[in-house]
Amino acid sequence: MLSFWERESLSKYDYVIVGGGIVGCSTAYHLKKKKPKAEIAIIERGVFPSGASSKNAGFACFGSLTELVDDRKGLSDDEQLTLVEKRWQGLLALRNILGEKNIGFEDNGGFEVIRKAELPALEYLDHYNQLLRSIFNHDVYSLKPKLINEFGFNKNDIETIISNPFEGQIDTGKMIKSWWSLCSEMGIKIITGCELVEFEEDHDDVKLICQLGNQSFQLKANNIAICTNAFAEKWFNNEDINPGRGMVLVTHPVEKLKFKGVFHYDEGYFYFRNVGDRVLIGGGRNLDKSTEDTTKFGINPKIKSAILHDLKELILPNQEFSIDMEWSGIMAFGKIKSPIIKKVSNKIAIGVRLGGMGVAIGTQVGKELHELLAEG
Repeated sequence: MLSFWERESLSKYDYVIVGGGIVGCSTAYHLKKKKPKAEIAIIERGVFPSGASSKNAGFACFGSLTELVDDRKGLSDDEQLTLVEKRWQGLLALRNILGEKNIGFEDNGGFEVIRKAELPALEYLDHYNQLLRSIFNHDVYSLKPKLINEFGFNKNDIETIISNPFEGQIDTGKMIKSWWSLCSEMGIKIITGCELVEFEEDHDDVKLICQLGNQSFQLKANNIAICTNAFAEKWFNNEDINPGRGMVLVTHPVEKLKFKGVFHYDEGYFYFRNVGDRVLIGGGRNLDKSTEDTTKFGINPKIKSAILHDLKELILPNQEFSIDMEWSGIMAFGKIKSPIIKKVSNKIAIGVRLGGMGVAIGTQVGKELHELLAEG
């Protein structure tokens, strides 16, 4: 139950952004820059972002070679080029807006572990270097087999390593903290623990029924943006939005850890990196997609077992390690990897389905989404 004062002064906004992750913050930020006098609020159902923005692995990446080769099944070269450029521009924007120091950016490079099953993808290495040259003015992918021994990996299971100097890593927690700090400094209201239950658009505004603990209350906005990625499916079930859960594990510090950087293998489905002298590893959704196509958080024992096996046999052979933490995040996928950025009515726009590339593409999605809202 709201007071008269709360109803009159604290519950009406020009724009309400639903979702406090990368896309929501970027949308609010760009709107406030374009319309500094606008009253803008971000509502977030969790204490922290509820999907993957504060739960991801912190990869500043835009696509491994085998992932791009696999994408050829559904995307033309021109479409792939557009998508990679959008991811790259999103990464540059994230670094420029928040500052590299504030997001813990480390320029340690990106790598892909190539085993026998992935060897056919090497036939496309020159093709993609040529295709991406218009973006990077340099070869993106190069073979570095000597890194297998240098990094301490199992040389019996790995054929070679592909190096990518344009990728890096961030501190996901620092990144979200920086987004929220920046939005607050700009006068954007951030309301956490506030779950959107339903909304209704009429001639004058959009009414949002929200739940905060046991209390139900109403907000009003001239325009709203839905930036909840996979969780938007419940309101827009006619859109191609499919949830995908991803799990992550982090070890305790590993003595004399030999590698730094972000690594992919198995067409990008598995990934690992260093966090200082710890190893973060995750992925494996492809091992049990029917179970992982969910918005419920949790740990899949089958996938965890596979991750631990690879950690022991492939990445840290003959090294002692133990697991410190494990968690999961929720992503969104579709038949194609391009995000959905569009107006669904005069006063409502959506920016969702980031295809597991939220760190790379989220800032750019927010920028494009704010332009649709500003037109209103």
